Amino acid sequence: MAITSGTADPRNMGGKATPMTKEEKKVIFASSLGTVFEWYDFYLYGSLATIIAKQFFIGDPTTTFIFALLAFAAGFIVRPFGAIVFGRLGDMIGRKYTFLITILIMGLSTFIVGLLPGHASIGIAAPIILVTLRILQGLALGGEYGGAATYVAEHAPHGRRGLFTSWIQTTATMGLFLSLLVILATRTAVGEDEFQAWGWRIPFLVSVLLLGISVWIRMAMQESPAFAKMKAEGKTSKAPLSEAFGEWKNLKIVVLALVGLTMGQAVVWYTGQFYALFFMEKTLMIESATANILIAIALLLATPFFVIFGVLSDKVGRKWIILGGCLIAALTYFPIFKALTHYGNPQLEAAQISAPVVVVADPASCHFLFNPTGQRKFPSSCDIATSTLSASAVNYTRQDAPPGTVAKIKVGDKELSSFNAVMTPDNLNFDAASKARETAFKAEVTSAIRAAGYPAKADPERINKPMVVLLLFILVLYVTMVYGPIAAMLVEMFPTKIRYTSMSLPYHIGNGWFGGLLPTTVFALVAFKGDIYYGLWYPIVVALITFIIGALFVRETKDRDIYAAD
Repeated sequence: MAITSGTADPRNMGGKATPMTKEEKKVIFASSLGTVFEWYDFYLYGSLATIIAKQFFIGDPTTTFIFALLAFAAGFIVRPFGAIVFGRLGDMIGRKYTFLITILIMGLSTFIVGLLPGHASIGIAAPIILVTLRILQGLALGGEYGGAATYVAEHAPHGRRGLFTSWIQTTATMGLFLSLLVILATRTAVGEDEFQAWGWRIPFLVSVLLLGISVWIRMAMQESPAFAKMKAEGKTSKAPLSEAFGEWKNLKIVVLALVGLTMGQAVVWYTGQFYALFFMEKTLMIESATANILIAIALLLATPFFVIFGVLSDKVGRKWIILGGCLIAALTYFPIFKALTHYGNPQLEAAQISAPVVVVADPASCHFLFNPTGQRKFPSSCDIATSTLSASAVNYTRQDAPPGTVAKIKVGDKELSSFNAVMTPDNLNFDAASKARETAFKAEVTSAIRAAGYPAKADPERINKPMVVLLLFILVLYVTMVYGPIAAMLVEMFPTKIRYTSMSLPYHIGNGWFGGLLPTTVFALVAFKGDIYYGLWYPIVVALITFIIGALFVRETKDRDIYAAD
């Protein structure tokens, strides 16, 4: 792949960047605004995962929530396939037309979620249809980002691509911010009980208005000047997939873009914006409306830094800003999340110190409580004990016992015996007697942990909100470091005729798979280990791998000519 620096860019005459015209600014603004709406649609589900779990899935609280997160992740898993399909179209027929297709698929899928009956009404069809809609959303989003980033970069003057593409980078956070605001407004308007019952559907239904605006905006857009120039010269690729992934000189860049950039960027992004919200709601048991307000404030304060780091990348380079964000995040996640517990739920922190919990059990009876169907029950005494503690966000350690020992929970000076349940003939649930014992056991455990100081929820009066916002701001600041410059860098890594296809795939594998699966993976690791911070090892390890690979093998790109055809 020959990419050179120079003045081949028609928007860079005499080495000086010409200013953007009014029409070009309007087109780029339209592209960014449409992308905000698309991210809003996509993020509604993530923001409402806890409620959706109750509406569409069945099972115990731990496995139900994991299954809801898997449905959330389903949209991310298919994003690379959307990148392949729509990236190919974008490189063959143009950037503009793919936008209309992706926004229509995204908007209609989101609207239908707002109308979809729950599990209580249509049974197993409810989660099946929901996951199908999530897959359609993921496919659409897979074609959206690469097109938007390419489109904006190809309009931007040489030497200012970091600035202009950074506005596209703000759209994901602004989409999340908008979704949180709509959810908060709806919660306030209808009340929490009504919101849990039916009000959660309103943000999904409102998206049909955003769909209409987005389609109107997309129809008014003009084609990218770089693609138009290439098409006029007859240099478009007839087989962008085989050129991008069938030739090693291009494929190796795709692999480096994934492992040395987007993989680490993704886990930092989703840890800072999504897992932080899940952690506050599910682990620290901060009331959902409060958690949403706190993260929304942090997002609002940090969003300008996407542009700041985009501008900085035009001056000093993109590589070390992105890799620096990965390294700093990996080194500080543990103290930051422990500080979130300290300031967000000090009673929980105090209880973990003063009343440590131990599960004494036969190691063979303790299993990884990961249930992707939401149906399976875990009947061993160890699994019943650990799932009960995990559902209450209680840290525990395990102590081995002789084979065949019935598990016990030690809370301070109290010792509670678990039991081995008996399954129904279909092996899907506990029998009636075991259900009764489970209810009694959970009540006994709850009583013991409450007596030991473990709170049922975070005390609103004891939440240090300024400090929580500061910590969340730091987490989002890391996001702006890794995400602000990355669109420009990915665009600059590939030639025009296969740019849409080539940059979309590593971006969506990184963000769709490594990032999208983060909440599910982290939560399952926490439930298995019994340590509310244990799941942080996942983003830490991935971010460190990206830092090492990127530092050694990825080259700086800010001075490259993106108008080169080969």
